[in-house]
Amino acid sequence: MKKIAIMGSTGSIGTQTLDIVREYKDEFKVVGLSAGHNHKLLEKQAREFLPELIVIENEDAADILRSHLSDTNIKVASGMSGLIELAQLESSDIFVTAIVGMIGIRPSVAAIEAGKDIALANKETLVTAGHIIMPLAAKKGVNILPVDSEHSAIFQCMQGSRRKDGSCPVERLWITASGGAFRGLKSNELKNMKAADALKHPNWNMGKKVTIDSATLVNKGLEVIEAHWLFNMPVERIEVVIQPDSIIHSMVEFEDGAVLAQLGAPDMHLPIQYALTFPERLPLKTERLDFHKLREIRFESPDTETFKGLPFAVEAIKKGGSMPTVFNAANEKAVAMFLSDRIGFLDIFEIIESSMARHTVLEAPPLDEILQLEKETYEYIESRW
Repeated sequence: MKKIAIMGSTGSIGTQTLDIVREYKDEFKVVGLSAGHNHKLLEKQAREFLPELIVIENEDAADILRSHLSDTNIKVASGMSGLIELAQLESSDIFVTAIVGMIGIRPSVAAIEAGKDIALANKETLVTAGHIIMPLAAKKGVNILPVDSEHSAIFQCMQGSRRKDGSCPVERLWITASGGAFRGLKSNELKNMKAADALKHPNWNMGKKVTIDSATLVNKGLEVIEAHWLFNMPVERIEVVIQPDSIIHSMVEFEDGAVLAQLGAPDMHLPIQYALTFPERLPLKTERLDFHKLREIRFESPDTETFKGLPFAVEAIKKGGSMPTVFNAANEKAVAMFLSDRIGFLDIFEIIESSMARHTVLEAPPLDEILQLEKETYEYIESRW
C-alpha cells in the first residue's frame, strides 16, 4: 500500500487525487492533507480519510479544526511549519504537490530532503527553483513524477525509449495547448474581457489561476520552463503547438524522426493516477476516445503577438537565473489582480513585461533570495498598479 501526503487537497488536483484513492482503497492510504482557506472541506476530507496530520494556512482555522476533530486522533497544524511537517511525514511514500504558487517550494525541498518521491503539480517549484530541485532530487535518489497532463504525456512517451546509458534519444518536445477561452481573438477584442470570460475554458476543469494562465498562454510558458528542467532539454528544442480539442496531450520527436504522442480525453485523473502508480498502470473509469468517430485532429501555431505569456516565459528561461522567478511572481500577482477586477486582461502582459524589464538577473539564486525576489516583485507591482 502506497502512503500519500497531499499538499493542496481541497483544490482541483487534490480533490481528483482523492477520487483515485477512493477507487483504489487497497492501493493507497492518505496520511496527510493540507488546504489554504477551505477548512470546511478539509474537515470533511479528514473525517473520510482519517490521516495522521492535516494542515491549514491560518492558526485560527486550525483551532476550529482541532475543536471539531477532537473526537479523532488527527493532528492539526498550520502555516509553513505545518506544510514542512506534512512534507516530511515519516509514514508517507509520495508527496503530491497540488498547491498553486511559490508557497509550494519550501515544502517540496523538505520532502525531497526527507527522501519522498514527488508527484509534481506545483509548476512554480521548477519554474523558479529548478536549479535547486533537480540536483537535490538526483542527490537524494528521489523521483519527480509529473502530474501536469503535458509533462505526463511526454514522460509516458519516453518510457521504453532509453539508451543503455539511461539517456533518451529525443530531438524535440512538442507541448500542446488548447488555446484557452480566448483562442482566435485579437488584442482589440480582449480589452474589455473580465475574469468570468477567461474562466470559461472550452475543455478542462481546472482551478481559477491555471485557467487564466491558459487564456494568456502563460501556462504554456510555465510548462516550457518546467519541461526544460524535468527532461533536461534546451528550450530551443521545446515547441508549443495549439491542439484545440485537447486530444493529444503532448508529443516526443525522437532522433530517428519517429514521433510518439499520448492521446486521451481531457481528464486530469489519468496523469494523476499514472504519477501515483508509476511504473504500473491501473484501470481508470474515464471517457474513451472513439477513433471511428474522430474525424480530424487540428493543429495551429500559437498567436504569440496577442498572447505574450509564452514569449515572455521563453525570454525568462533564456536569460536564466532569477528571471523566471520575476516572470512567475509578476504573473501570480497580475492574475490575482485580474480575478479581483483590479486590472484588465491585457494589463497582465504589461505587468509581466514591466517587472522583467526592470530586473537585473541574479545567477543561481538560493531559496531565500528567490522568495525575497517574489516579495519585491509583488511590492513593485502594488506601487505601480
